[in-house]
Amino acid sequence: MARFELKLPKMGESVAEATITNWLKQVGDKIEADEAVLEIATDKVDSEVPSEVSGVLVEQLFGKDDLVQVGQTIAIIETDSAAVTKTVQEVATPVEVAVIEKTVEAAKEAVAVPADFSNSEKFLSPLVKNIAKEEGVSVAELEAISGTGKEGRVTKNDILEYLKNRTSQPVVSAPVAAVQKTVSAPVAQKAAPVSVSGGDEIIEMDRMRKLIAGYMVASVQTSAHVQSFIEVDVTNIVKWREKHKNAFEKREGEKLTYTPIFMEAVAKALKDFPGMNISVDGDFIIKKKNINLGMAASLPNGNLIVPVIKNADQLNLVGMAKAVNDLGGRAKAGKLKPDDTQGGTYTVTNVGTFGSVFGTPIINQPQVGILALGAIRKMPAVIETSEGDFIGIRQKMFLSHSYDHRVVDGALGGSFVKRVAEYLEAFDIDRDF
Repeated sequence: MARFELKLPKMGESVAEATITNWLKQVGDKIEADEAVLEIATDKVDSEVPSEVSGVLVEQLFGKDDLVQVGQTIAIIETDSAAVTKTVQEVATPVEVAVIEKTVEAAKEAVAVPADFSNSEKFLSPLVKNIAKEEGVSVAELEAISGTGKEGRVTKNDILEYLKNRTSQPVVSAPVAAVQKTVSAPVAQKAAPVSVSGGDEIIEMDRMRKLIAGYMVASVQTSAHVQSFIEVDVTNIVKWREKHKNAFEKREGEKLTYTPIFMEAVAKALKDFPGMNISVDGDFIIKKKNINLGMAASLPNGNLIVPVIKNADQLNLVGMAKAVNDLGGRAKAGKLKPDDTQGGTYTVTNVGTFGSVFGTPIINQPQVGILALGAIRKMPAVIETSEGDFIGIRQKMFLSHSYDHRVVDGALGGSFVKRVAEYLEAFDIDRDF
């Protein structure tokens, strides 16, 4: 008899845990080597965990929505099920088998049913729920804990502190209203109920949309958002791309879009203004050594993901185009790895793809800035020459810069986006790629 422990594999240097989203195989199912057993999700990337061996799944050690650490055993696979069956048949009599089965059933009944936290008034993270389940903390107990997180949320430290003092103090099942009075930080009011008519369709958010919603609300509550806008003449870039895009694709095997050209300018500007390439941790500012550009990408299901171009300032235009196309393609195909979305220091989003002239994007925490690229449009413009001014048709676009006013003042935020515009307008139409 051989039992194989299926462990949560390492998914990248910065990824320490994942949530189980779905079991593809159930206890008793046969599994082939390299066949997917379950689906997992980190903060932004979904992936599958395959089996390294062939056999039968005999035990699931975690359930759906449980949080698992990298290296933990998540399932047991019996690699010689035939031998196990034969051994049981030879050693155990029918009476003994019946006794064993009865014992197992009794053990199942003795196990406490895990608490259902879905009706809790508080937002509970998967980690907090997992700790509560393991320690047998009831919904009423969780409701009574005064959370120190945003909007009174119960954090990991809150529940661990509660467990430490749990034996020395009685469990108080206080009503929500009473709990709110003891919270020092203001708690957001519960949203008013929405009226639903007979013809309305109710659709539950998928896991990624719930995560995105949480990130957006948390970012707005964390950063003091302010915006600067600037109009840019990109006529030379449009002409250059039209002239070289076919030759570029023929030589490099890659399509040449506007995105890598804009990314190149942003990376240069970040080198000029390192104060934009920072993050905030409480009362501390962290100056980032590397320039890692996040590239917001829309998924086929309408959700959003932000893969990261590492060391973007070290790439030439060809390297930038390859990185943009690779990450964009894998994002649409759902083949991004966890590390592909980690370590970003500044983000760029192209709202012009959908025809928007400009936008006011929300900062990707813990970064302090995000740049939105508007649609390129033909516009009448005043052209200055040595012989006088005249009206001409130019290709123009807006850059919208959202930045965190806690640490980035208007002078820095405005100067940065202006520098990006200057690099774009000074684009050399005679340059090679």
